[in-house]
Amino acid sequence: MRPQKRYPRTARLNEAILEVLADELERMNDPRLELLTFTGVDVSRDLSHATVYFSTLGRGTGRSGDGDSDAAAGALEAAAPHLRGVLGRALRIRQVPRLAFAVDHGIESGQRIDEILRTMRSGGVAGGESAGDDANPESA
Repeated sequence: MRPQKRYPRTARLNEAILEVLADELERMNDPRLELLTFTGVDVSRDLSHATVYFSTLGRGTGRSGDGDSDAAAGALEAAAPHLRGVLGRALRIRQVPRLAFAVDHGIESGQRIDEILRTMRSGGVAGGESAGDDANPESA
């Protein structure tokens, strides 16, 4: 009886694919991919498909970040056959999964939450000072 591995094959493959794709991304010369980071990979159970999540660092806020993501998604779709070939050469697996790319909104959400918390802290400090002044009017 073989001992059960603590780390499932799909999780190991997710990390291996992420590492290979990140290395190849550094070698690519497409300007649409300059501010792109791969954040995760989710390989299907049968290893036939892999969703690669990415994030772009927009030059501004709001819609320009969305445009950067759209341009990067187009560049990644165009480069998918090349990236599959790189995966096939780097990984020793029978079937190289087909790649699909999706924007990872986790970083944007984290930044939004951080901004809200900063606003609450600065509002809380200002509110705390004025509340302290109102509570003890004789101290002035």
